[in-house]
Amino acid sequence: MKNLFLLLLLGLLSLNISAQESTLPKVMLKTLDGQSFNTSGISNDGKPIIISFWALWCKPCQKELDAFNESYEEWQKETGVKIYAVSIDDSRSTARVAPLVKGKGWEFEVLLDPNGDFKRAMNVNMIPHTFLLDGSGKIISQHTSYFEGAELELYEKVKKLAAKK
Repeated sequence: MKNLFLLLLLGLLSLNISAQESTLPKVMLKTLDGQSFNTSGISNDGKPIIISFWALWCKPCQKELDAFNESYEEWQKETGVKIYAVSIDDSRSTARVAPLVKGKGWEFEVLLDPNGDFKRAMNVNMIPHTFLLDGSGKIISQHTSYFEGAELELYEKVKKLAAKK
């Protein structure tokens, strides 16, 4: 009985620790116009947030962000969700990010992580890597890779989160 109690206690402690670790780290990034941006500024007035890590060379990343962009206006009206796309391109290629974003007409916030500090802090090893955060900034879910229709699964989660508010 004593062992069962200890196991239960350890389980609860590990749940608490993992819940605390699921908030965003504070890292300095750049905006497309070269301004400094602290990731502590990632917020959305209590509404859901999507953070997607991507790169110029990653075609599945661009397909996912294109899919997000197609529905972004409607998603915002329905749930208030905000999307941040974080480019992990290095300093040699970041100059090509803004023209691509403009050419594709992406309406969401695009941030640059040329040193990979935010990528490392978020334990991103493979892209696309997309995180869903609740209104308080806690990570609710995450996924890597992209397949057509994956954005709809993510949006279902966004709607559930938005309904809880």
